[in-house]
Amino acid sequence: MSALARARTGGRFISFEGIDGAGKSTHIATLQRWLQARGHEVVLTREPGGSPLAEQLRELVLHQPMDALCEALLIFAARRDHLQTCIEPALARGATVLCDRFTDATFAYQGGGRGFNLQVLAQLEAWVQEGRQPDLTLWFDLPPAVAAARRSAVRSPDRFESQDDAFFGRVRDGYLQRMTAAPQRFARLDAALAPEAVWQQIEAALEAQPWW
Repeated sequence: MSALARARTGGRFISFEGIDGAGKSTHIATLQRWLQARGHEVVLTREPGGSPLAEQLRELVLHQPMDALCEALLIFAARRDHLQTCIEPALARGATVLCDRFTDATFAYQGGGRGFNLQVLAQLEAWVQEGRQPDLTLWFDLPPAVAAARRSAVRSPDRFESQDDAFFGRVRDGYLQRMTAAPQRFARLDAALAPEAVWQQIEAALEAQPWW
């Protein structure tokens, strides 16, 4: 039995997914405070990244030109280290892990957006994660044009954010495919609503979980 398989007990793992500009960062911080106020230990992390090695790989993925296979390999390498050094130890001691993106993003961005081979991604997923998936995935669903307007108002784009609406339309379709394949894990949120209304959807998604 692998180290990851042995550690698969304890806390809960919640991922936040969606295209850039959907509001994930705002609400993941809100949920962190909400959980901490109720006595939970919370580990807030992100992908690509979340460990010293993974953060170095993140910089390459976001800022260096490369093809989709290189992107996928670097992202899964970062994910493996992130799982081993951050996520699995936190879950084993009973913490709640909130992760800004996980594997669904890889299937959406590299698979949907880039058109990369989904079978290769699925094999990498199996090797790297050994069955580990979030207990709950909050998908912030937002039309690409709305997301683009939000992004342009707050920051300069990185290599992914500078893609056109057609690319983000394919990314959105990639998320939809992942949700269709695992509907019990996903909560689809209307991220075009006001922040207060989005938060109400998050609370409802949490209350619907049998383990909460």
